[in-house]
Amino acid sequence: MIAWVEIATPILLDWRLAGAIVATAIAGIMRGYSGFGTAVILAPVYSLLWGPRAGIPVMLLMELVVSVQLLPAAIKDADRRVVLPLGGAAALATPLGAWILLSADGDALRRFIGGFVLVFGLLLMSGWRYHGSRPLPLNLAVGTAAGLLKGATGMSGPPVILYLLAGLEEARRHRANLIMFFATIAIVSIVPPLIGGLIDLPVLVRLAVLLPVMALSVPIGARLFKVVPERLYRPFAMGVLLVAGGLALFG
Repeated sequence: MIAWVEIATPILLDWRLAGAIVATAIAGIMRGYSGFGTAVILAPVYSLLWGPRAGIPVMLLMELVVSVQLLPAAIKDADRRVVLPLGGAAALATPLGAWILLSADGDALRRFIGGFVLVFGLLLMSGWRYHGSRPLPLNLAVGTAAGLLKGATGMSGPPVILYLLAGLEEARRHRANLIMFFATIAIVSIVPPLIGGLIDLPVLVRLAVLLPVMALSVPIGARLFKVVPERLYRPFAMGVLLVAGGLALFG
């Protein structure tokens, strides 16, 4: 018990935890509103604060809890024909991507995460989307790319978001598809860090503080989805992505 307190106290008193709390609240509201936002905000921010090997496992564990929280209400609206192949391919590719997380230089990986999020935010702001069909081979290819990113950086969302948001479906279907996709790979994504020894006591201490923040923020975002027009939400969300990516890239 004494050893646990000696490890936890410096973590709880660290100013970086306060920054992580603010970022987590914003990410939770975005996730509840749009169905995505957890990883693309928290992966660069946590990597900047603690380094990728310490920050990404916290985010992956939180992603698992959030996915379980949102999934039941989204299942009925999701397009399983598209989402299940995407999720299956991503789950198979995630362990290979995790090898990069376990072996790559931490500073280089942090800058890659920041640059990737920055580019993703700019693409969303530009309005670019994939506008072709969604055949099974392409679903599998996009899912594989997402899985590699998930394992290496904690972010599976960017290629899938750009791919799924291309359709003409209503916002409710888009949101449900994203929630279901993230849920299908949430469990798989925590296995490699667990085996690799990255989920240690400091990670669990940070998770214990940040998880309640996320749990409270997601329902707020879900309620805002019913009352806040997308034209007001979208500029805010894009601005957050640009700031998060820029901090990790240049910080």
